[in-house]
Amino acid sequence: MRVLLEMRPALDGHAGIPQETRLLFRGLRLIDRVHISGLIQSYDHVLARGLPADGTEGAAIPAHEKINRLSQVAITLRQDSNRPDLDVFNPGRHGRRMLLRWLIGMREELSRFDATHFEDFIWRNLFARTLHADDFNTVVKAEFRIARVPWKSVQYHALLTHKLGFVMYPKLDTSDFDFMIAETPYPGIVSPNTHLIVRYHDAIPLLMPHTIANKVIHQATHYHALRSNVKHGAFFACVSEATRRDLISIFPEVAARSITIHNMVSHHYHPEDSSPARVPEIVRTRLNDGIKATGKETAGINVENSKNVQPFDYLLIVSTIEPRKNHTTLLAAWEHLRADQYPNLKLVVVGMLGWDHEPILKKLRPWIEREQLFVLEDVPSPELRVLYKHALATVCPSYGEGFDYSGVEAMRCGGAVVASDIPVHHEIYGDAAEFFSPYSTAELVTAIDAVISPNAHPRRSELIAKGAVVSSQYLPEKILPQWQDMLQTRLNLHV
Repeated sequence: MRVLLEMRPALDGHAGIPQETRLLFRGLRLIDRVHISGLIQSYDHVLARGLPADGTEGAAIPAHEKINRLSQVAITLRQDSNRPDLDVFNPGRHGRRMLLRWLIGMREELSRFDATHFEDFIWRNLFARTLHADDFNTVVKAEFRIARVPWKSVQYHALLTHKLGFVMYPKLDTSDFDFMIAETPYPGIVSPNTHLIVRYHDAIPLLMPHTIANKVIHQATHYHALRSNVKHGAFFACVSEATRRDLISIFPEVAARSITIHNMVSHHYHPEDSSPARVPEIVRTRLNDGIKATGKETAGINVENSKNVQPFDYLLIVSTIEPRKNHTTLLAAWEHLRADQYPNLKLVVVGMLGWDHEPILKKLRPWIEREQLFVLEDVPSPELRVLYKHALATVCPSYGEGFDYSGVEAMRCGGAVVASDIPVHHEIYGDAAEFFSPYSTAELVTAIDAVISPNAHPRRSELIAKGAVVSSQYLPEKILPQWQDMLQTRLNLHV
């Protein structure tokens, strides 16, 4: 069976949907009878045209012309948004052409990207942030297709046509594929012989719209694309049963064509022997350079004295810095713990700066300047394994999630987890976490103390042992058979 997987989320970010996209692509490459191709599409750039999709160019196109075409694809995918290199790819002009094609019912051709001479480009742009070098040949030897139309333009055109009383999305020529897997509600219509599978991560844009970025646009584009997918018979593979319940509460008609397949944890998270002495070195080298403290300090470690930092006790949070992730409740609980029983306890924050992060950083900054709180970015999995293992606890305090990788990764590495008392955390973490209300600083203080107190060794050991069992459910060898079964079932039933 031939499967087309949307790769757009993999172009940016480390964790969450970008991470799942890379892991799913690698995983599907390992399944017998599944021939996976990646769909390359830019968020905001019109891409150059690739090679004919049917591979019939043969001698008709000289080798140098093929290379030139594919080189232009690479340029247009990663060009500076403010300085487009080639006027021929003007998005306004292409947008008008695209709308005309939609109106007359023409399908958008997906051209082919041959990665033979562009393996470095494919690896570093799509996969390197999550996968290990051992996976290089597994993913770069795959086939790729190109959707020239920008994802952002498609969404905006849909909102414009909605104001005219209808919502119009492009029809993609996916006739070469049995399935297309979209990593978010997809703003497009597949060929009649292709089954669209939406990898549904969460309904947060609809149920918690006050917590998302670009609220008006994000909520609207999510809703209209999702509604279109439902209308055109898409199947939904939800990352958790909690997410599936949310989806069905919005569109009850998808109950019979939705299932739960949990995210898979990377095979690069596992228990290993490591020294806590490595933690200061990781902290020093992965400091977020975009967060500048006053004076000579940078994100929590004095530059002049950084070589003298010794191992320390710390709590860990691995999450984008944005309001839904609830850093502020964790900060308040940590401050209470320091003032009461743990004066030397530090806090390590690993994550990108997300939307509305400024008020959060304002509260973090005094502790950054006192070298008690460290904000890290671009931490590779081998170093995250060390941080997870030696943290007194990994805290997952979110108000809402679709899955939440960090707790599972911490469990895989032999760490103890403290998590907010939300449905998805109970589902994913089972009895392998200490839970608390995300709205209660006092409950979080109690939960952390129950794990890190000198008298809490039995509870901590229990959580670590249970975490090893629970997290093993999300290993690729457990999740991939579910994908194989689902694809075969969908194909046999001709949904």
